[in-house]
Amino acid sequence: MDKNIVWHNYAVEKAHRGELKGHKPVILWFTGFSGSGKSTVANALESALHQSGVHTYLLDGDNVRHGLCKDLSFSDADRVENIRRVGELSKLMVDAGLVVLTAFISPFQAERDMVRNLVGEGEFIEVFLDTPLDVCEQRDPKGLYKKARAGEIKNFTGIDSDYQPPLSPEVRINTGDNSLEESVQQLIEYLKNKKVIQ
Repeated sequence: MDKNIVWHNYAVEKAHRGELKGHKPVILWFTGFSGSGKSTVANALESALHQSGVHTYLLDGDNVRHGLCKDLSFSDADRVENIRRVGELSKLMVDAGLVVLTAFISPFQAERDMVRNLVGEGEFIEVFLDTPLDVCEQRDPKGLYKKARAGEIKNFTGIDSDYQPPLSPEVRINTGDNSLEESVQQLIEYLKNKKVIQ
């Protein structure tokens, strides 16, 4: 880093912002195969939290690739850069006192750990949508598995690109077994038990 760039300390800090909002700032990092339910569960959870007065922001993989990361491909190197950018953005949002929900396949353990290390202890909650690949492929909500199997999409996670399941996620949900309501309730109970929310 350039030695002429000096960190500026703020008078208002993360703790002040969280105190004003009445809840702890955290990242809920949803990871899993395409079709596992990341966006669906994150969206439903954000709605429930919003109704409870929790200040949130949802970052979705597809939406981020329309702007912040639109210059990136799906090569392994660009996937790493995609997660690095989202991690840095999430860190800023946590600093702003928000509960940040992110829905990204994020297939590599090292990149998820990199984001975890950007924030404080207990501020990164890894939510593994542990839904079997065959269930995700049967759902195929965007028709991507069909295209990947036909060779129309390269570097597709679970088909011709690796997915490294989380080693010890804070929350594990199989949306093949759990309803959307059950999944959201499991997450709300976790957040209450950890005193992130009241």
